[in-house]
Amino acid sequence: MTRRQEIIASAKTLFRERGYKSVSMRDLAKVMNFKAASLYNHISSKEEILSEITLNLARNFTEEMKLVKQIEADSVTKLEAVINHHIDITLKNPEAIAILNNDWMHLEGSHFEEFLKLRNAYEQDLRHIIEYGVNNGELKANNVEVILFAMLSTLRTLHSWYRKRSGVNGQQLKNDITEILLKGIIDKKHS
Repeated sequence: MTRRQEIIASAKTLFRERGYKSVSMRDLAKVMNFKAASLYNHISSKEEILSEITLNLARNFTEEMKLVKQIEADSVTKLEAVINHHIDITLKNPEAIAILNNDWMHLEGSHFEEFLKLRNAYEQDLRHIIEYGVNNGELKANNVEVILFAMLSTLRTLHSWYRKRSGVNGQQLKNDITEILLKGIIDKKHS
């Protein structure tokens, strides 16, 4: 691991624990046993760290969505792929997910604009998959925006819930969340 990667890894932990705004470069240097000035040999600013974490993750989601859109399958299969990807990233890198969700608004200038562009495009692609499923009878004819909200709210906050329940099996988590988000919670015997 390079020194830059070590700095970013330490920053992820601090940002998640304290929030981006509450962490200074001195705090980061102290955790790493550096002098604050030596951090600047590897990183130009705290915002650079934030932009690298959030934009790399946003780009990852965007690339995955491109793959999902290319799948020759129904909308349910595509939604399952989206859910599984979100869960995989959450389990592998919960700090980055927390930072992406909680601190993206602290991005500046072109970083902020790029993030919004990526996020909005991702949400629009997901909206189209849902709309397609509703229009073709694969999904219940519910309000597309409510479905989108329910899915994204669950997936974006999973990092916080999972952190407190790390004993949950990853595959079981994928199965259960996919089942609940796509099929609901009512037992067919009671419907």
